[in-house]
Amino acid sequence: MKSNAELASIATQIRRDIIRMVHGCQSGHPGASLGCADLLVALYGRFMKHNPSFNMSGKDEDVFFLSNGHISPLWYATLARFGYFDVKELATFRRLNSRLQGHPTTHEGLPGVRIASGSLGQGLSVGCGVALGKRMSSDSKRVFVLTGDGELQEGQNWEAIMFAAHYRLDNMVAIVDWNGQQIDGSNDNVMSLGDLEAKWSAFGWETYRVEGNDMDKLTAGLEKALEHSGKQKPKVILLHTEMGYGVDFMMGSHKWHGSAPNDAQCTAALAQLEETLGDY
Repeated sequence: MKSNAELASIATQIRRDIIRMVHGCQSGHPGASLGCADLLVALYGRFMKHNPSFNMSGKDEDVFFLSNGHISPLWYATLARFGYFDVKELATFRRLNSRLQGHPTTHEGLPGVRIASGSLGQGLSVGCGVALGKRMSSDSKRVFVLTGDGELQEGQNWEAIMFAAHYRLDNMVAIVDWNGQQIDGSNDNVMSLGDLEAKWSAFGWETYRVEGNDMDKLTAGLEKALEHSGKQKPKVILLHTEMGYGVDFMMGSHKWHGSAPNDAQCTAALAQLEETLGDY
């Protein structure tokens, strides 16, 4: 098992990958990608049972769905760094005929990707179906779904949330990237989400608040949240992250939700992120 220091080192390299990928094609979504880097590294590096050989069914392994598909730079970099495909392929991000499109798709056959997730609000519904299928087939592994907080403004999410509670899908783990920002500004200004903890609890979920940008606090929070409770309830982790984490001029600003850094900004960002595993 990798130590927290090792996980943090991988996360730093992945943040470098994100900056270089988005800068290279001058398109993409660096803000939340940077903010969720620690989470995906912790999941793939410690908490999920997964196989880089990859089978689409996900039988007898934990399955991850990225509902907020616009943070694909993070997911692609994570999959590459954990052996799903060659890290050199990251250089093709958003290029013509690349398997690494701006939002994940399936027809290119990229290992690790089981659904297209360009349209927001759909990941939890898919996750519920897979979680129910695993239970029906006596597969004891879990389903993880990452959503954005602004994404919860989509009504389909709440139908899935009701479904998971009704069918007692205790193998279902939803994670909300709770950074308070979306493409047009703060959540509170665009459409307030209210008390998310109270809402998820009222819908019948076990609810946990976890710090997302400190590896020690993150792993401790995940360990607590993922313990078997015996309550036959799905779990939700409200993950406190900061948009653009790791790059000082990107942090906390919705302006970096979907903007690519120019040459000078790329150089400045990379200067703040240590090359730990070697650039692609």
